[in-house]
Amino acid sequence: MLPNIDPALFVVPTQAALQPVTPSRHPPRILLLYGSLRERSFSRLLSEEAARLLNAMGAETRTFDPHGLPLADDAPESHAKVQELRALALWSEGMVWCSPERHGAMTGIMKTQIDWIPLAQGAVRPTQGKTLAVMQVSGGSQSFNAVNQLRVLGRWMRMLTIPNQSSVAKAFLEFDEAGRMKPSAYYDRVVDVMEELVKFTLLTRDAAGYLVDRYSERKESAEALSKRVNQKSI
Repeated sequence: MLPNIDPALFVVPTQAALQPVTPSRHPPRILLLYGSLRERSFSRLLSEEAARLLNAMGAETRTFDPHGLPLADDAPESHAKVQELRALALWSEGMVWCSPERHGAMTGIMKTQIDWIPLAQGAVRPTQGKTLAVMQVSGGSQSFNAVNQLRVLGRWMRMLTIPNQSSVAKAFLEFDEAGRMKPSAYYDRVVDVMEELVKFTLLTRDAAGYLVDRYSERKESAEALSKRVNQKSI
């Protein structure tokens, strides 16, 4: 017996519910965000390399250019760059977040982009149930501070963050003059991460709504509906 459970809202998960009636046929839609505005931005170069790999794996990619994006709350939501970012977030089925590590943390540019993506936009949650891959570049020895922080944010944004990740140490040594990543174990790891992201996106995108459906929210919605329907006056 479960005396604290509302049986009308309690749902037993099933394998059948994870199988979409009509699977999506379009390529996985992946949005890439990077966290530096420098002319030779290694987080941008790494995200561009990731986009090439994703395209080769059959995904459709779009990259947001953070130049001109205001600080969170320093401009209205109608700002053109904010609207561009939010439209891309809604379009996407998965994301790649790539930040430099600065002072042991992600950059303010990276955090600002994430801060402008709302948890809820009307009845739509722009990030909930979407897949996420996290990467970072470092100027010195290998570190995982930025990717660890990005994972926390991904969880907070209710995203399905894949297990694998990429951290490129001494990034200034890993790219040639044309901005292409050199062959290395770091490059191989990026291939691994993008491969895993595509797999997880294909696996979950049609079941995302079911995967993130929660008893507590069904209960809350039912209570709100009951109050609205049974209100004594308008």
